[in-house]
Amino acid sequence: QIPVELAQEYGIHVIPQTLVWGTETFKDDVDITPTEFYDRLRDDPVFPTTAQASELEFQELLTSVGADAEEGVLVMVLSGELSGTFNSATQARKLLPEMQIEIVDTRTMAMAMGYVALAAARAAEQGKSLAECVQVARGTMDKVGVYITVDTLEYLHRGGRIGGARKLLGNALNVKGVLTVKDGVVAEAGKVRTRKKAIRHVVDLVLAEVEGKDNIRLAALHAAAPDDAAVLLEMASERVNPVEKHLAELSPVVGAHVGPGTVGLVWCTD
Repeated sequence: QIPVELAQEYGIHVIPQTLVWGTETFKDDVDITPTEFYDRLRDDPVFPTTAQASELEFQELLTSVGADAEEGVLVMVLSGELSGTFNSATQARKLLPEMQIEIVDTRTMAMAMGYVALAAARAAEQGKSLAECVQVARGTMDKVGVYITVDTLEYLHRGGRIGGARKLLGNALNVKGVLTVKDGVVAEAGKVRTRKKAIRHVVDLVLAEVEGKDNIRLAALHAAAPDDAAVLLEMASERVNPVEKHLAELSPVVGAHVGPGTVGLVWCTD
């Protein structure tokens, strides 16, 4: 979910995941936009599935990018516990033994992974070596996090990504779960009775995480819920005055696992 303008500014290349809908295949946020996806999701009886970026896609991009790389290429992937993307990248690296390729499993997702990538890209722009950029990325992993609240746990359950939040399923109709990604997997971070309280709880959790920290960055995420995400971002920003903030719509592949109505907040500190 890195904003397009930031990806272009820092030369970050994004390999889209794959969305499979019946007999149709789409490249995430390329062949199908979030708006098109969520509109169809509400009415289509067929449930979409997802697939990781392939070994071939990694090989092709690494070959292209590597041709102009002075030292090597740094690859950042979402949590290996949530996707096989890390394996695809690893297999592609084996096919390119002449290239220096470093792969970092960020153990997180969405813009939390985005902030890890941005930290490394900014280090590269400052002239840091590939090894130093890897160190920056790994160090930033301890300084980012994400909290989300979903309208229903149905999508996470269907997609098999429910993780440590499984115990919420029994009373899912009566609560709004607040979730996080911990040690690479989805975990429960609280449960409340209403959506309004869930949004407040997300803000409170993030404020507790960033208390006393410097250079706070925030990103609100949403799945077809821009107004709630804007409120979430404003509530948090009023309290911490972030040096950087973004509002991003979750892409179709992520949306297929969390469902429409999901909102969340990502934080990052120095």
